Amino acid sequence: MLAQVDEPVHTRTEAGGRIAAVPEEAVLAGQWPVLAAVAAGGALGALARWGVGLALPTPPGAPPWPTLGINVAGCLLMGLLLGVLSRRRTHPLLRPFAGTGVLGGFTTFSGYAVDGLGLPLGPAAGYLAGTLAGALVATSVGSWAGRRAAGPL
Repeated sequence: MLAQVDEPVHTRTEAGGRIAAVPEEAVLAGQWPVLAAVAAGGALGALARWGVGLALPTPPGAPPWPTLGINVAGCLLMGLLLGVLSRRRTHPLLRPFAGTGVLGGFTTFSGYAVDGLGLPLGPAAGYLAGTLAGALVATSVGSWAGRRAAGPL
């Protein structure tokens, strides 16, 4: 049985299947460096995306090529990063900073959805499907290239 507490709790399953209450402070303990890395990386990635948007504006009614390019390039880089990280030991904050932060802030799948809504039905379907296919292929190619570049385990 769980202990009654006044603050929010999380649970964990211990050996033998026993469920134990874990205070929220204990869950967050030691996570501040990770949160800071994600926040800093996210700010950098969002600034990079904003810069691309300024450099390559999309005229009204035109296909949102910059958004497609950002998302496909971000997925290629994410695959590359994860491919390398699957084979190499790195600083524990590299993945949250570069992957979740920088590349998560750079890519814009919410922008992808909004851009798709702004297009006529036929072009919207092509844009949405093309972006999804491009992102999946780019992630796969990036992962393959990252593992190959990193060498054997």
